[in-house]
Amino acid sequence: MDILKKYFQVSVFLAFFGLLIVVKNYIGHADEEESVAIGKPNLQTPTTQTPSAAVTPVANTTAPTSTPNNSIYKDGTFTGSVEDAYYGNIQVQAVIQNGKIADVLFLQYPNDNRTSIRINSQSNQYLKEEAIAAQSANVNIISGASDSSFAFRKSMATALQRAHK
Repeated sequence: MDILKKYFQVSVFLAFFGLLIVVKNYIGHADEEESVAIGKPNLQTPTTQTPSAAVTPVANTTAPTSTPNNSIYKDGTFTGSVEDAYYGNIQVQAVIQNGKIADVLFLQYPNDNRTSIRINSQSNQYLKEEAIAAQSANVNIISGASDSSFAFRKSMATALQRAHK
């Protein structure tokens, strides 16, 4: 009987401890959703959107074929390849003015479900801004949007290869 009592006490303790962990994780995720920081600290989240998932850049990894930062490109609009981003395809166009990347347009990106829409509406802007700042396809990978980031880099690299003099 004494062993049964001990077993019951340990079971209650473990159940309570497990519940505490679940509640802590739930509260922790709710806090993360309210205080989202996407991209680099100097980039501002558009005021028209309320982010609900954290996406932050991680350390830069080796880019697929990309053109050097000091390259001069032909002026015009150059379309990149269609790249698989797991939940859909990504394809971008690089707009080159005065030999520099002036704009990046997304021709295709995953947007057929709420999660893809939420993630890409946030990450696309930061990928675009980074490509313009870096003047290359070598941009940081966005955590939470890594598949989209890799596909962006590949498509952007192709567009820049076509724009290269």
